[in-house]
Amino acid sequence: MTGIVSRAPQIAPDTSRRGRSGVRTGSWTVALLIALALSLVLSVTLGPAQISPAEAWSSILSHLGIGESALSPLRDGIVWQMRMPRVIAAAAVGAGLAICGAIMQAVLRNPLADPYLLGLSSGASFGAVLVIVLGFSIALPLAAFGGALGALALTLLMAGAIGRMTPSRTILAGVAVSAALGALTSLVIFWSATGDTYREILGWLLGSLAGSSWPTAILALAAIALVGAPLILSAGTLDAFAFGDRAASSLGVSVERTRWILLTATALLTGSLVAVSGSIGFIGLVVPHAVRLLVGAQHRALLPLSALAGAVMLIWADTLARTLFDPRELPVGVVTALIGAPLFGLLLLRSRRIS
Repeated sequence: MTGIVSRAPQIAPDTSRRGRSGVRTGSWTVALLIALALSLVLSVTLGPAQISPAEAWSSILSHLGIGESALSPLRDGIVWQMRMPRVIAAAAVGAGLAICGAIMQAVLRNPLADPYLLGLSSGASFGAVLVIVLGFSIALPLAAFGGALGALALTLLMAGAIGRMTPSRTILAGVAVSAALGALTSLVIFWSATGDTYREILGWLLGSLAGSSWPTAILALAAIALVGAPLILSAGTLDAFAFGDRAASSLGVSVERTRWILLTATALLTGSLVAVSGSIGFIGLVVPHAVRLLVGAQHRALLPLSALAGAVMLIWADTLARTLFDPRELPVGVVTALIGAPLFGLLLLRSRRIS
């Protein structure tokens, strides 16, 4: 009897803690879902053409087969053909980059890891710049995707060539590949870019959703569905990586094989998103850190909530990019950096107080 009583207090706090964690996770899930729904509707109302939320909602519903649009054909086209694909693409790209950031930070056990750490951004940039200066801009998404995958292959081959592929060796190889491809990109621009090509290249390198259409939005959504969703389902494996390779192996995880699979899947998703939007920084770095402060480090909650938060953040960053200095438009990567850098500093200060 005494032994049973003495053990009871140890069980109750754990159950209570799990209950509080579940309530907190559920609350933030509902809040972010509401924020995403409101962002999707409100962001399409902002711009030179004055459109109310009710009019935008009627236009969206009419294209979904519910009711009729309250807008004229021209204004309806602004909502459905111009703004809505861009907002959907922003949501998908933001969600995907946040998922990739959380995956990279877990697999490489590096809090500064982001989707571009392994040279993916430099590889995509090199492929995109190459086709732009050659006059084949129509092939830009495919070239960016291929460049990102090529950079990942070089990084993993280099990391594996010097011994067992550890997180630190993988990061160092990624830094080397990124520097080399960045230099090649600069060389191509210096020798070949002329006239308006400079502006096109600069816009892509800094990130932009200005050219988004329904095909590009569907491409980003397909990448989230085919690659992002399975990555979210890998939450249990990622929790095992948090304790190190030996602990993960003792839990039944094939460490090397799983790391290759997760990094390759992350590269596939990042390459697909970069092909749509160009290089957009800070989403994959900042969002997972912010969500960890809200719901903790367990990936079952971290991954889906990071996706929702990343979608909301990029929707409003892109809305600011296209409306803040209208009729001129900022690259969205500039806006995410202006928001993300100070936000990351605040997160570091807060985590220092907590620790």
